Amino acid sequence: MNTLAELRTHFLLSNNPQQRVVNTKGISLRSAAVLMAFSETPDGVELLLTLRPDHLKAHPGQIAFPGGKPEPQDSSMVHTALREAWEEVALAPEQVEVLGVLPLHNTLTGFSITPVVGIIDKPFTPSLDAQEVSESFTVPLSFLMAHEHRHTLWLPRSNHLIPITFIPYQQRLIWGATAAIIDTLCRQLSKN
Repeated sequence: MNTLAELRTHFLLSNNPQQRVVNTKGISLRSAAVLMAFSETPDGVELLLTLRPDHLKAHPGQIAFPGGKPEPQDSSMVHTALREAWEEVALAPEQVEVLGVLPLHNTLTGFSITPVVGIIDKPFTPSLDAQEVSESFTVPLSFLMAHEHRHTLWLPRSNHLIPITFIPYQQRLIWGATAAIIDTLCRQLSKN
C-alpha cells in the first residue's frame, strides 16, 4: 500500500480480525483510546508514533500511539483518541479522516484500548507537548506489513503463556500493546 487511497480501500474492505485474547481475569480494566494516524509521503504511507518521556509513571521511554484515557467531555472513544492526538502532537481532529476502529486490545497492565484508525489528509508537522511526548517519528507501512519484521514471543505469566509482540525498527524497539495493535492491523490489511 503506497497511497492513502489504497490504505483506505484495503481497510474498508477487510474483515475485522479476532480480538487478541489476553487473560485479564482479576485485573480491573480502564478504558483508553489510541490513534493510528497514517500520512502519505513521497516514499509511501507512514504511521505516526511517539516516544513517551522518561519522567512519566506509566510506560516511561516506550514507543506509543497518541492516546490516553477518556475524559467526561468525550462523546466516544474515537473522540478520546482525536482529543489526545491534538493534546500530544497538535494533530487537529479536522485533519483526520477516521476509517474505523480495531477490536479492543486488553493489556495485563490494566487497560482496554480502542485503536482508532485514521488518515491525515492535510499537511501536518507535529508540535509536541513535552509533558506527554519526548519525540515523534514515522514508520513506513510497507516495513510494518512485512511479516518478518513483526515478532511474537510467548512468555509465562501466572501459569499462562502470554504473547509479547515486538518490532525492531532502525535503532528503536516497538513492543507491547503498540506492536500488538500494529500486528492486528497488518494482519487485517493483508487478508485482501
